[in-house]
Parts: sequence; C-alpha cells; structure tokens
Amino acid sequence: MSGVVDHLAELTGFRDRDVMDVTLVTALRDLLSGPAAAVAIYRVVGEPGQQRWLTRARLHAGDAVATADSLWVDPDTLPALGAFPRRLDCLTQRSVLQQRENNLWVTLFPLATEREIVGVLELHTARRLKADAQRMVSSVLRIYHNFQGLLDYSERDTLTGLLNRKTFDESFLKAVSELPMRSAAPDESGDDRRHAAVHPRYWLGVIDIDHFKSINDRFGHLIGDEVLLLLSRLMRSSFRFNDLLYRFGGEEFVVLMRCEDEPDAAHAFERFRHNTAHYAFPQVGRITVSIGFTQIRGGDSPAAAFERADKAVYHAKGAGRNQLQSYAALVAQGTMVEPSHLSDVELF
Repeated sequence: MSGVVDHLAELTGFRDRDVMDVTLVTALRDLLSGPAAAVAIYRVVGEPGQQRWLTRARLHAGDAVATADSLWVDPDTLPALGAFPRRLDCLTQRSVLQQRENNLWVTLFPLATEREIVGVLELHTARRLKADAQRMVSSVLRIYHNFQGLLDYSERDTLTGLLNRKTFDESFLKAVSELPMRSAAPDESGDDRRHAAVHPRYWLGVIDIDHFKSINDRFGHLIGDEVLLLLSRLMRSSFRFNDLLYRFGGEEFVVLMRCEDEPDAAHAFERFRHNTAHYAFPQVGRITVSIGFTQIRGGDSPAAAFERADKAVYHAKGAGRNQLQSYAALVAQGTMVEPSHLSDVELF
C-alpha cells in the first residue's frame, strides 16, 4: 500500500502534463504484479475524419527513460486511428478490453476528461491482468483524471476552454530554449538560413476582434460571450492540434506555433482570418479580426515577442482592420523601426 501512496504522491506533485504522463506509465509499470513488458499512453489528436494516435509516454520493461512523440510532430507522420483497431474499440466502447497477442496480454483502458474519451492506456503483460489489478489501475486513472481536471480549471479560460494567460510564459520559454541565442533581429543572410535548417522556428500571433465593444453595446454581453466561444471553436478548427491557443482576456487571443518559415506561418493566420470573415455568427452576422505576428528569437522574453506582434496588430487596425500584418515585413518596409537596446538588461 505504501508503494501505491508514494506513486500517487509523485503523480500529483507535478503541474507539467508531459511529466505527469511519464510519471503515470512509470508508476503503473512498478505497481503491477510481475514486470510489465510495456506501458503506454496514446492520445487522439486532429480533426474528425483525420484523427491520429499521438504517443504521450511509452515505457518498455528495460527502459530507463520513457519515450514520446514531440508536441510539434507532423500529424501526417502519426498512425491513423484505424491502424490500431483494438485501441479504437476501447475508445468507442469506453470500456476496458483485454486480449492475447503472441506471448503477451494486452489490456486497454479508456482515458477520459469531463466531456469525452481522449485516449487509451495500453498495458502489455506476461500474464492476464486479474480483476484486482484492473481495479487498481482504474483507481490510479481516476486520480489521474481528477488531477488533470484541476489543471484544466487552473490553466484554461473558463468561457472558451483555451489556455489562459498565466500558462503562456512557461510554454513560450520552452520554445525559446530550443532556439540559438541571437540578440539581433533575424536577417536574410546565408548564415541565418543555416541556423534555420538546424533549429526550429516558432511564431507568435496576436488576434484582436474588430469592433468588439460595439458588439457588446448592440447585442449585450451574453451575445458577446457567444461570439468569443464560437471564435475559439474556429481557432481550433483553423489551426493544427499542436498549435497552442490562448485567450488573454476580453477580445484578445494569442497563438504560439512552430512553422518552417514565415510564409507557412502567414498562411495559417490568413486561413483563420478568412474563416472568421466568412462565418455567420448567430444574431451578430459577420465579424472580422486583425492579426499581427512575429518570429520568436533566441533570448526573447514573452513580453518582447508579444510587444512586436501587438505593434503589428495595431498597424493592422490603423490600416483598415480585417487583415494580417507581419512585424518583420513592416520593419523591412520601413513602416516600423526595430528598437535598439544597449544591453540585454533593460533599466527602468
């Protein structure tokens, strides 16, 4: 019993979902009577009709460290749901399934949120998992589910379900940690392109609803909230599953994404702008958004990158709204001037 308590204490001691999933598979491997050949968590990602399996954490018997798919993995490289029919059966039937495969027993448990089944836990064991062991795993999963719900409550915007402002800095700093340190703005030299071939590129976009105050004034705040909710759904359908979507408050939204180059990022933001402009919002009709975006640089602070994207939004508003503006393009055109800092430390 003390071993179970220790693992549960470790599981609920983290606020990082990646670490939680790794801790869960490690705990279950250790807790099962007899060594488990493998324990893995698979999540369903993507839009309906194009959904795929994302490996969140997988641990084999001899592994010292769990493996997982990258958050920014290309969805086309992931296996389709139909490639693993037993997992799909567990997902749709919402029940524990067990079968023998070669010399191992495979047991599948559905992973649920408050609203839906989002994935499966898959166990490979030398012996059939007995009823008491299944109950133990189910109990651990209930605690895992409840703690995930608490994280959702603290990390997500209550109205839209998007990530909230206080989760942004951590995600941003994770992205920046993968970038080369470079204090100057990116240039178009060959050296910069060689950097880009080795290091990922991240982009930050700020989205602002045009004339949102007039929507609240004309139709009331309940209708205004409905517009925000519907816009968040448009964001989910317009961007990729691994793009990080935030509501910063009011009518301001933020997107953190990984793209190969600026045209790819611009295409994603333009797709969302187009989808919004052509969507019929109940009672309100058509609305538009103004978007500004910037490339995240090595050594960037969240505030510095946000300020650049926000300046591009401000320019979009002044240029007529319902448009996308790139901070880098505005600087290149001479419309904006890149600020120069005397040092990496700003004194106030």
